[in-house]
Amino acid sequence: MDNVENAERLGHLLSQSRAEIGKVIFGQHDVIEQTLTCLLSGGHALLVGVPGLAKTRLVETLGCVLGLAAKRVQCTPDLMPSDIIGSEVLEETPEGRRAFRFIPGPVFCQVLMADEINRASPRTQSALLQAMQEKRVSVSGATHDLPAPFHVLATQNPLEHEGTYPLPEAQLDRFLMEIDVPYPDRDAERRMMIATTGSGEHVAKTVLSAADLMSAQAFVRAMPVGEKVADGILALVRSGRPQESTLPTVRHHVNWGPGPRACQALMLCARARALLGGRLAPSMEDVIALAPAVLRHRMAVSLSARADGITVASVISDMIKAIPA
Repeated sequence: MDNVENAERLGHLLSQSRAEIGKVIFGQHDVIEQTLTCLLSGGHALLVGVPGLAKTRLVETLGCVLGLAAKRVQCTPDLMPSDIIGSEVLEETPEGRRAFRFIPGPVFCQVLMADEINRASPRTQSALLQAMQEKRVSVSGATHDLPAPFHVLATQNPLEHEGTYPLPEAQLDRFLMEIDVPYPDRDAERRMMIATTGSGEHVAKTVLSAADLMSAQAFVRAMPVGEKVADGILALVRSGRPQESTLPTVRHHVNWGPGPRACQALMLCARARALLGGRLAPSMEDVIALAPAVLRHRMAVSLSARADGITVASVISDMIKAIPA
């Protein structure tokens, strides 16, 4: 099968998947597209939104539609690392011998939903670092590989800060994208209200398999990227670093800018968005559309900037406008 036929086959499956998710999740087209883009890129996503916007349901629906084994962890301040990665228990055999046996935790799945991740303690949050980066965990000196593919889709409530622990920069950087989940528009909210309060709700059907998703991820990594797009990604990311940026907004108001992972993330996500759109190569339009979701959690503005009403979103907007034509 050549690249064009493979792209058409994958594009058809992805189009079906998006339509099936849209039957359960109303009025969140951009959120669905960005989440699928993240999964096609092989990364992890942080979904940020107020309560009641179907973040949890989106993750459950994705697991069903994409044919992935999904598990959920409700993050609380008393959640321990062993509650996520698993632990060893001492067992005695019928012969009287004692030995430790590893009992896998919920992280041993293909899609792990970490609900309200910022409510977990820093110690528990750090338990996910190795899993997210290396796709394996270490317990008592032994390494255990996680199933493939493996993705973490975490949710975060931006309103309540009491009893929460902000995610450290090292962990934020391991999320490929930070996806804002807004309120649905009026028509979508009306359809959702009627559909979810009736006698029955639509149950999502499986469209892809884990093998199909991994095939799509491999195809994304093999897609060609033009020199103009590659140079545009570099120019955009590097313009967000105060040490070398020529933008006054960045030089005077940004505390720290995006690192090399941001370039890698934009390159992968632009390819994945192109595949979702039925194209064989990404364009600068893909880069610009994904820049806020890829960069916003990899930058921080100073306290004085926030006092003046300058936000990371406004800085990224200035960076996009300054991209060479």
